[in-house]
Amino acid sequence: MWDSSVFLSTLTPKFYVALTGTSSLISGLILIFEWWYFRKYGTSFIEQVSINHISPWIGGGEAGTGSESATATPTTQSMPECKVWRNPLNLLRGAEYQRFYWATQKEPLTFYDMNLSAQDHQTFFTCEGDAGKAEYEIMQTAWRERNPVVRIKAANNALEINKDCAPAYILLAEEESTTILEAERILRTALKVAEGNYKKSQAVQHQGAVMEGVFRRDTNVLIYIKRRLAMCARKLGKLKEAVKMFRDLTKEIPPIMNVLNIHENLLEALLEMQAYADCQAVLAKYDDISLPKSATICYTAALLKARVVAEKFSPDVASKRGLTPAEMSAVEAIHRAVEFNPHVPKYLLEMKQLILPPEHILKRGDSEALAYAFFHLQHWKNVEGALNLLHCTWEGTFRMLPYPLERGHLFYPYPTCTECADRELLPSFHEVSVYPKKELPFFILFTAGLCSITALLALLTHQYPESMGIFASHLLQWFTLPFNFVKERIETIWPCNLLQHLSRI
Repeated sequence: MWDSSVFLSTLTPKFYVALTGTSSLISGLILIFEWWYFRKYGTSFIEQVSINHISPWIGGGEAGTGSESATATPTTQSMPECKVWRNPLNLLRGAEYQRFYWATQKEPLTFYDMNLSAQDHQTFFTCEGDAGKAEYEIMQTAWRERNPVVRIKAANNALEINKDCAPAYILLAEEESTTILEAERILRTALKVAEGNYKKSQAVQHQGAVMEGVFRRDTNVLIYIKRRLAMCARKLGKLKEAVKMFRDLTKEIPPIMNVLNIHENLLEALLEMQAYADCQAVLAKYDDISLPKSATICYTAALLKARVVAEKFSPDVASKRGLTPAEMSAVEAIHRAVEFNPHVPKYLLEMKQLILPPEHILKRGDSEALAYAFFHLQHWKNVEGALNLLHCTWEGTFRMLPYPLERGHLFYPYPTCTECADRELLPSFHEVSVYPKKELPFFILFTAGLCSITALLALLTHQYPESMGIFASHLLQWFTLPFNFVKERIETIWPCNLLQHLSRI
């Protein structure tokens, strides 16, 4: 019979050095290859091989059917580039953002975000017809100024030249006013001026391209002022007035309406009034397959469906009897919303701290999640059990997505460019939420640990060959003890001649 003690006694320290060194080299090469593959493709090579090639043999082809169903899902749409949108619920700089800075000495807005706002203001509040008009030329440069004091001074200079310069009133209401009431007062003055300018330019809009540009500018100014007045009314608790103004604005059709997304302001105000039937009517118009989605649309639809079942929902009871059709509809709506923007639930469940939202957002990004949760968290709290239902079901979304980086389920694959854009939009003191977060696969961690341990053993064996040889011999003897015990038990039970015949065979 083979004796392990004789074999171990013949091994020299050089053998142990060579063995540990070779195993360290092999595990290191595997680690380097695994890391390179993960950096390039976002997954582990060993995991991919085991799932795609080994699992079908073991599971009888189940993996193949899963991949076919995944390709059958409506995810063949081309992935759009990361487009930055204006936040429909952006705050007032002087009355809200500035007060935050006074309290914390932290800048709530990044220069990139403010620069985007300056470009928006220049696009919508200036035109070719402003050439030669000193007050409008001043306002053209005022939007680009980085210092708020200089911007406010420029607006006051423009009003000294012309009291009917509506863009100057907008700047003062946005930045000089320190309260919502003061901003509303200035905006009401601006509204009278803007209406007068609109009527004048409307009468001469057909007298050439320049006059058409002036009319378009005056239309943009008038709509922007009305929207800001409606937002002030909403913040001051005048909800019916705000809803009426938002409804009137949604009937407008100028190009600026594609940027403002006023229907999201209307949805938020209706939720504050708890007018859920009216919210459903608005969603029926804007939650269409041909229209672009947003976190406000998806999560409001989920909230309205959750409201029907959330109060009596119990995860224990649901796991025993199964989900009712209404509960299934609510859960599917939550899964749809989470797939569109997976950052929102952590803010709604207060697992992550809220900050003031930026003036621009990236759809499906952390900036959009902040902008939504900042105003809508209270609406979820107003619905009994809605947050509990969200807490129990939102993570199930990720089990439905075979691999978020490559394909989705109900929407196009999640964009990979959101992290960079969100870091530009959000202040430095905020920890940007990243999805899907690239966590190191198990096999990379395993090979890294194996490589480190074998390299350490190789070093110790090289430095202390005799001691490591004795340690290895004892370790192998401990490992072989169970096998020796089993062998001895078999020898006591079976006849010796039988074992001899088996060994000859």
